[in-house]
Amino acid sequence: MIRQLSDLTDAEVIEAYQVEDRSKPHLRSNFVASIDGAVEIGGQSKALSSPADQELFGKLRMLSDVVLVGAGTVRAEGYNPLKLGAGRREWRQANGLPENPTLAIVSASLTLDPSNPVFTQAPVRPLVITHGAAPPDRQKALAQVADVLVCGAVEVDLPTAIAELAKRGLPQILSEGGPLLLGALTAADLVDEMCLSLAPLLAGPGSGRITAGPESTIARRLTLTSALAADDGYVFLRYLRTT
Repeated sequence: MIRQLSDLTDAEVIEAYQVEDRSKPHLRSNFVASIDGAVEIGGQSKALSSPADQELFGKLRMLSDVVLVGAGTVRAEGYNPLKLGAGRREWRQANGLPENPTLAIVSASLTLDPSNPVFTQAPVRPLVITHGAAPPDRQKALAQVADVLVCGAVEVDLPTAIAELAKRGLPQILSEGGPLLLGALTAADLVDEMCLSLAPLLAGPGSGRITAGPESTIARRLTLTSALAADDGYVFLRYLRTT
């Protein structure tokens, strides 16, 4: 069942991650983890990544309408403006998509710097998803560099946020974390797909899992639909919900 990445063309890898109907809302979550379950080393998931993982990471962004990420991850991972490489922009144009996907940042407190290049140098105006009780002055400041979506009265209502993205013509959602956002999306039963990159590393104790937050009653069974292996030992798994 496991196929070698080196045996596949770019088109075949892309096909392995295509959705059946792009007009239907679909939330795909993508994480990298060590084989003993660590979500990061030294505070960053980048330490678990590899060239093959980064290549697939880029392809998943290319396939998305919007990249959804928590504000804490933007800060911890040092996010850059969401701009794809020339080849991927050409692929999107050839397939009837805008050159770049939109970045959407979820933040309850709005502790985001409006002068951050992730806003000021973005090729597509980002979105900030928050709630009605978020500080008004921060809402106003961020509204200068992003579209602020108020979803929920006193906390971020993720089902409303996902519906709002679809209304804006952004139904194909790629969630890149962090663990708290994945935990909240799972608790709300919003995850349609999980893409997991397994790094051939034992990170040891100390790191958290790819999911975090209050204990959830949701235990959603997913079906493995694709397994790809890189020459460096990384394995890339794609799971889909069936109901």
